[in-house]
Amino acid sequence: MTNAAKPKEKSSWVNLLVDFGPLLVFFLTYRHFSPADDENGAGIVLAVTKSTIAFMFATLVALVVSKWRLGRVSPMVWLSSALILGFGALTVFFNDPFWIQIKPTAVYVLFAAVLFGGLTKGKAMLRYLLQSAFEGLDDAGWLKLSRNWAIFFVFLAGLNEVLRHVLTFGGWLQAKLWLFTGLSFLFTFSQIPMVMRHGMGEEAKEDFVENPPVDQ
Repeated sequence: MTNAAKPKEKSSWVNLLVDFGPLLVFFLTYRHFSPADDENGAGIVLAVTKSTIAFMFATLVALVVSKWRLGRVSPMVWLSSALILGFGALTVFFNDPFWIQIKPTAVYVLFAAVLFGGLTKGKAMLRYLLQSAFEGLDDAGWLKLSRNWAIFFVFLAGLNEVLRHVLTFGGWLQAKLWLFTGLSFLFTFSQIPMVMRHGMGEEAKEDFVENPPVDQ
């Protein structure tokens, strides 16, 4: 029992680091370099560029840590990281915050398309994207979970588009860190009664909460 508990304890903080570490680095770097009185000028563009570079570097570190400590990197993390690096490179090259702001929309739309595409073929693609096997969860539960997350991803994509149009970059970044993260965890908790009805055991509940399909 003691030996079995150790990997679980390690995976908890590693999952948090991989999922939220790069975004926190992005936020803190921007806060450090953002000018107090130049919200729309060259200073803000420079701050965005520096924070994006830090974001990309932190993403690479998170991938290495995930592979080192967990022994794997889920397809969802690979896809999200690839888009971070791609849109981050565009942000730095063009010195334009637009690219890093639209990245979450692209990620959410991609994930939703993959999940909806799988549902049309009767496949719960969320299981493959997460590379998780929540103990006892049956096929019907996985299908419902994939459907619900696909719908939620569409909602997040729309919300990101609204917020990036109505907020400053700093306001949008705070919303990305706190609002989107909070909504994702609330949505994850809202799914617990459903997955429990579909056979997921109490032992798997902690893994379920610790491994939401969140975007960085």
